[in-house]
Amino acid sequence: MAGTDETAVAAEDDALYVLTAVLLTPAKFPSVLGDDYPEACAALGLAPLADGYGLVLGQDGDGARWTVVIDDVSLVAVAIASWDCGMEYELSPDESTVVAALPGWPLAVAVAAPDVPAPHDPGPEADDRPPLTPPDTTVWGPAQRRLGADEIALQWATWREQVDDDAFPEPGTTTGAVVSAAAGTTEGTAEGISATATGTPGDGDPVTGAPEGGEDSRPGHSGIRRVLAEARGYIDSPPPLGRVRSSFAAGDARTLRADGPGWSLVARTDDIAFVLLDEEPGEVLPVGRGPELPGLLEALDKMAVRPS
Repeated sequence: MAGTDETAVAAEDDALYVLTAVLLTPAKFPSVLGDDYPEACAALGLAPLADGYGLVLGQDGDGARWTVVIDDVSLVAVAIASWDCGMEYELSPDESTVVAALPGWPLAVAVAAPDVPAPHDPGPEADDRPPLTPPDTTVWGPAQRRLGADEIALQWATWREQVDDDAFPEPGTTTGAVVSAAAGTTEGTAEGISATATGTPGDGDPVTGAPEGGEDSRPGHSGIRRVLAEARGYIDSPPPLGRVRSSFAAGDARTLRADGPGWSLVARTDDIAFVLLDEEPGEVLPVGRGPELPGLLEALDKMAVRPS
C-alpha cells in the first residue's frame, strides 16, 4: 500500500490525490475481481487489452473515491515496486495515458488523503454511473475463495509447514487430518479459512484419493476430482487468459495458480497443491504429489501466463 501522493491526476476535471495503484494485466490482476483477466476487466467495464492497464485509486478534493485507468502499465509497475521496497515514488500519469475515470473503488483501501473529507462515493451530480464497490468478502464465496488462494501463494511456507507428508495415506491423496485453523491468514483477506482434508482413503486414485472401482461419498473428494479434471482440460482447451498463472518461487520452482468455476488451486511445481472450493466454506484441501500431479503441474506451468 502506498502512502498518499500529493501529485494530482485528472479525474473528471478535478485533482486526484493518489492513494495506491494496482496492475490489471493477464499475468497479474486483482483476483478478487474474477477467475481470469477478461472477467476482472469486465467487472470494471473495460475491454481485456493484451497489454493490460494500471489502476490508480485516490480521492478528489472533495474526498470522493475515483479509480483512474491508465494504459501506461510500466509506470504503475515501477511505482508499485518502489513502494514495496519502502521507497517514495511520485505516481503522476500523463493525461494522454488516461483511459477512463471511474467513480468509486473496486478494492478496499485502508488509507485516506489528508486534509480532504473522508472517502465517499461521488454523487450523481459528479457522475451518474453506479460507483465501483469492493466485492463482498465477509461471507464465503468466489471472492473470498480467490483471496484465500492469494494468501496461500503469498505465505506458502507458513501453509506448507502445517502439512505433515506422513499424513498422506497414499502418494497423491489428500491428507486425512485437520492441519491448522486459519493458518497464515490475514484480516480482511481470507480470514477464517482453515486447512483441512476429508477422510483417509486406503487404496485409491493416485491424485484424488478416490476409491478404485467405486463412488466416493466423502465430502470434498468429488470436488477435488472435478478440479483436477478441469485443470487437465485446460491443457487441451486453453481457458480464458489469466486462468492459469505462473510466478517466481524459491529455487528452480514456480508458484502455480489456477482458477475455475467454483475452485482455486495453488501449487509449487516441485511440491504439493492446495485446493479451495466454493462448496467447502473456509477449508483448504492439501493434495499430495503422487505419480500424476507433477506432470499436471508441469504442463500447466508451460501454458501459464507469466509476468513480463
